[in-house]
Amino acid sequence: MTQPAITIANIIWGFDRTTHQVTVLLLKRAEDPFQGYWALPETTLRFNESADEAALRLVREKIGLNLDSFHTEQLATFTHPRRTPQQRTLSLAYMTFLPELPALTPGYEATAAKWFTFTPQADRYQVQAGPLTFTTQPATSQASYYAALAKRTATPQTALAFDHDWILTVACDRIRNKLDYQPNILLILGPAFTLKAARTVFAAFLRLDLTAIDNSNFKKNHQHLLTAVGTTAATHAGRPAKLYRLNYLA
Repeated sequence: MTQPAITIANIIWGFDRTTHQVTVLLLKRAEDPFQGYWALPETTLRFNESADEAALRLVREKIGLNLDSFHTEQLATFTHPRRTPQQRTLSLAYMTFLPELPALTPGYEATAAKWFTFTPQADRYQVQAGPLTFTTQPATSQASYYAALAKRTATPQTALAFDHDWILTVACDRIRNKLDYQPNILLILGPAFTLKAARTVFAAFLRLDLTAIDNSNFKKNHQHLLTAVGTTAATHAGRPAKLYRLNYLA
């Protein structure tokens, strides 16, 4: 009997400082299965490396960044027999929080790479780049999802490859549930950030308008996580804003 393959899937998050929106990296697959479909970046686990090392290697190979290990966290292991159509493949999923958005090149096994804008919907999340729009699954059970996956009729314009929409759903839920005690997602803002930028990221995952998150209450409720480290450069528009960092990473 053939042994299952083991891959590393990496949900790579970023932040567009021009549009002030959360982004996620997707690649267009060059090979079967799911040739021509968009997918999360993946790599095969090598014999001589740990899963953590493979996740960071994937970032180096796909993006060209050498990141410290605290920029990456393990998400979950996905092992359902129906998640891949051919050889059974187990996926160890990670999340990586990029402090900058470098230019992209597709690299091996991909024909295109894009930053997709991440936006909340009523009961799910959406990622979009130009005319391409993909939506995560609404909250449901894993069993229900994979039962529906077996019957799904999808095209490269309507769905991500494999079960990557489900992996993205799990990632969004993880981030949302950790916002009040370990908001690693704020690493996408760089080593220091304003409270407004932090509120913008929180609002995206909480499915709220930015105005619904009061600045003073936000600072009070999250002061145990934040340390002031300076101010932004002065402008003619008003007083410089204070800059903060995540103190539990110091």
